[in-house]
Amino acid sequence: MKKKITMYTSQSTSIQERFSQFLSAASAKGFSPKTIQVYREHLHCISKHLDLSLPLSLLSKADLESAISSMRASNLSPNSISSYMRAFNSFLSWCRMEGYTDLSAPAYKAKDTWKETYTDEELKKLLQKPSPYCSFCEYRNWIIVQFLLNSGCRAATVRNILNGDVDLKARQVVFRHTKTGKIQVIPLCSSLAAHLQDYIQIRGGSAAEYLFCNEHGEMLTENALRLAIARYNRQRGVQKTSIHMFRHTFATSLLDAGVDIRYIQALLGHSSISTTQIYTHVSTRQQTILLSENHPRNKMSFSLG
Repeated sequence: MKKKITMYTSQSTSIQERFSQFLSAASAKGFSPKTIQVYREHLHCISKHLDLSLPLSLLSKADLESAISSMRASNLSPNSISSYMRAFNSFLSWCRMEGYTDLSAPAYKAKDTWKETYTDEELKKLLQKPSPYCSFCEYRNWIIVQFLLNSGCRAATVRNILNGDVDLKARQVVFRHTKTGKIQVIPLCSSLAAHLQDYIQIRGGSAAEYLFCNEHGEMLTENALRLAIARYNRQRGVQKTSIHMFRHTFATSLLDAGVDIRYIQALLGHSSISTTQIYTHVSTRQQTILLSENHPRNKMSFSLG
């Protein structure tokens, strides 16, 4: 096919146009629809501080620094700015590979954040077995909470698990829908395997049906799962309703128990161990125990009284 003559050159293609091409390439590469949507949302936020009609070839480091200054002046949090710039840098990285630019976005350091977890008291309330006369949905939610706390998986992963992905004999489950796109095989502890065996008998369905479904056997939507867990938690007297907080709790609990961080990295499906190391900043229980046991004051035999 002969090349079509157009009225523009690659040098005049705007940032917005190139970004659309980047999203198409990312989608073709297998990026999840949710990831694509996040990129779109981030670019929309960036567009309030950077003229996206500008030809990409004219974009400069000064333009990006000016955009960051504008974001800061708008009182955006450092973490939001960092997130937007990481997304934009992913776009520029693709542009460099395609030969459209040599530019890189300046790094913007996010502030350390406290990853909140569920307390032991809250977990005690959430893990209490429901009445034998409860509804299917309440029973399912109890199993989901058990599953989240024993696997640390994301909401999107738990929604996409099929009945056939659970191997009770081998005590393991296959995660086919993950953020990285890589299949994970996760072990099941004995108590969770027993709970799942009971649940599957009640849930029924074929191997190709979704494990955690609604009362009609259909896949839970993202919103339905979020509302279901929020309702379940509040009914148990727990005001925290974040599904992702179960993931934080799972990781922190393993760190508190002294589990090797590389094993935790594998369970969480993190590509980089630096992502997992964030949890080392929030796991204070083990630090407290170590300090109490090894503080020099405990080795002193004299009295200060």
